[in-house]
Amino acid sequence: MRTPVIIRSTAFRVAMLYALVFGASVLVLLAFLYWSTAGYMARQADATIAAEIEGLAEQYRREGLDRLSQVIAERIRRDPQGRSVYLFADPNLNALAGNLDRWPEAVPDADGWIEFPLNTENSRGYARARRFVLERRLHLLVGRDVQELHDLESLIVAALSWGLALTLALAIAGGIATSRAMLRRLDTINATSREIMAGDLARRVPVSSRGDDFDELASNLNRMLDEIESLLASIKQVSDNVAHDLRTPLTRLRQRLEAVQLAAQPGRDNEQLVAAAIDDTDQLLATFSALLRIARLESGRVDSPMATVDLTAVATDAYELYEATAQASHVNLRQRYTPEAWITADRDLLFQALCNLLDNALKFAPEDGDVSLEVERRQDRVRLRIADNGPGIPAQLRDKVLTRFFRGDASRSTPGHGLGLSVVAAVAKHHGAGITLFDNAPGLTVQLEFAATETLSDDALSVESEDKR
Repeated sequence: MRTPVIIRSTAFRVAMLYALVFGASVLVLLAFLYWSTAGYMARQADATIAAEIEGLAEQYRREGLDRLSQVIAERIRRDPQGRSVYLFADPNLNALAGNLDRWPEAVPDADGWIEFPLNTENSRGYARARRFVLERRLHLLVGRDVQELHDLESLIVAALSWGLALTLALAIAGGIATSRAMLRRLDTINATSREIMAGDLARRVPVSSRGDDFDELASNLNRMLDEIESLLASIKQVSDNVAHDLRTPLTRLRQRLEAVQLAAQPGRDNEQLVAAAIDDTDQLLATFSALLRIARLESGRVDSPMATVDLTAVATDAYELYEATAQASHVNLRQRYTPEAWITADRDLLFQALCNLLDNALKFAPEDGDVSLEVERRQDRVRLRIADNGPGIPAQLRDKVLTRFFRGDASRSTPGHGLGLSVVAAVAKHHGAGITLFDNAPGLTVQLEFAATETLSDDALSVESEDKR
C-alpha cells in the first residue's frame, strides 16, 4: 500500500493530531520537571551566593580589609574541591585575595550576575557569581561552580528532545499501522461497491465477528443494498406488469377505433364501439392516475392538509357511499364503530383508502356474503378493519398484494389494474399507520392501525362539522 494513501487517510491525521497533543503534554511535563529540579537548584545556588556576599560584606564593614581577607582564605581552605569562587579586588579589579587570579571578563546582567568558565587549581568547570562593591570602590565577587547544574540542564534538554522525537516516531508508526488496518477494511468496502456498480447486485460487504464501528457500517450498507435490490426488482416487476396490463386495453382501444373508422359499413353500432373505447381509455387513465398518486405518496411530494379527524365519521361516509352497491351485489354490508376515534390524518386520502378497501371487499365477496367495516379505539391506538368472506389471500402472497400490479389467481378474471391495495399501503405509510392482512376464515381482513389523538382542536372540529353538512 502506497505511503501517500496512508498519509491522506483520516486515521493517520487523527494519529498525528494525537501525537501533537501528546507531545505538547510531554513538553509541559518536562518543563515542570526542569523548573522543579534544575530551576530549584539554580535558585538555591543564587540564594547561597547572595547570603555569602552579605556575610562577607558585613565582615568587611565590622572588622576591615584584613579580616575579610582572612575569612575568604579560611573558606577557600575549607573547600578543597573549589566549589566556591571568591575574588577580592581593588578599584582597578586587580586581585587582592581569593581563588581566582584575575577578574572575569564576562559582562554582568542587570542584577549583577555573571557566568564564566572556571579555571582554578582545584576546579575546571563553569561558575555563576555576583559582584558586590564595598567601600573605597573595592570589589567583591562571590560565586559557585555550577557545572553540575549545567550538566543537569543539558540532560533534561536532551531527555526533552529524545522524548519528543520518540513520541512523534511512535505516533507516526502507530498512525501508519492504524491507517493500514482501517484502509484494509475500507478497501474491502470499496471493492464490494465496485463489484455492485459493475452489476453484481447480490454482492454484500463482509461483516466480521468483532462488532466494531466498521461492522455496524457494513451491516447498514448491506441492509441498504437489500432495500435497493428489492426496489430494483420491484421496478422491474412493475415495468413487466405495466407492459402486460396496458397492452391488452391499448390493443382493444385501437381495434375499436379502427372499427369506428369503418362506421359507414351497415350493421355497425358506432355508439357501442365509442363507449367501449371510452371505457378502455378511462381504465388506462385510472391506472396512470393511481400510479401517479402512489408515487407522490411514497416520495412525500403530497401537500397533505393533516388535521384531527374522526375516523368513525369517515368510515360512516364510506359505508353510506357503498351501501347501495352492496345491496345491488346482494352482499350484507355491516358496520360497527367506536364513537369519537380521533386521529391526525388527511381526510381525503383516508376516505380514498377506505373506498379502495370496501370496493375490493365487495368485489370478492360471494353472493349473499358478508362484508364488515369496524372502527375500534384501544387506549392510544385506533384500528380500522374491513373483512369479507371471499376467497381470501394465501399467507405467502399477503405481502406481494401490497405491491403494484400484483394480482392473485382469484382476481385474474375480475376487472381492475392491481393498484387498489398499493394505494392503501401508500396512504398508510404516509400517515405512519401499520397495515396488516390476515385470514378471516374464510376471506380476508385488512387492518389499519393509527396513533390516536387525545384532543380535538376547534379548527378540526369546525372542519369535521362542515364535512358532515
